[in-house]
Amino acid sequence: MEPIIWLVILAFLLAIEAATAGLTTIWFAGGALVSAVAAYLGADIWLQILLFLGVSILLLIFTRPLAVRYMNKNLEKTNVNSLIGKKAVVTREIHNLAQTGQVRINDVEWMARSLSDEEIIPADTIVRIEEIRGVTLYVKEFKED
Repeated sequence: MEPIIWLVILAFLLAIEAATAGLTTIWFAGGALVSAVAAYLGADIWLQILLFLGVSILLLIFTRPLAVRYMNKNLEKTNVNSLIGKKAVVTREIHNLAQTGQVRINDVEWMARSLSDEEIIPADTIVRIEEIRGVTLYVKEFKED
């Protein structure tokens, strides 16, 4: 009876993983599979639980970082996040304390601020977009290295 219980747990965990596709329960499904085999071979319940926990934790620690890196490898930034790291042209002087500043990127005007309140960036300067907060681009002057 115990192998069947572990297989039901395995099926439940795999169903959750299929529904979420977020690499959340797959590691525990591996632990449930090992525990089902141990139960089939006649292992005591304490050993089955220990195997479930041990294998799940080991899979989580050692394979999750690789799986996450592999799954996010071809993930392309979209929408506003795709602007980070790109260059833009200042169309209106950026002065944080005066609350002024505008840049143009891809034929769209954006409100812009400098990363530092002390930095004033004149018009026609090329800047790099460092971060985005709401509808404001935070930039710093682009300098060729």
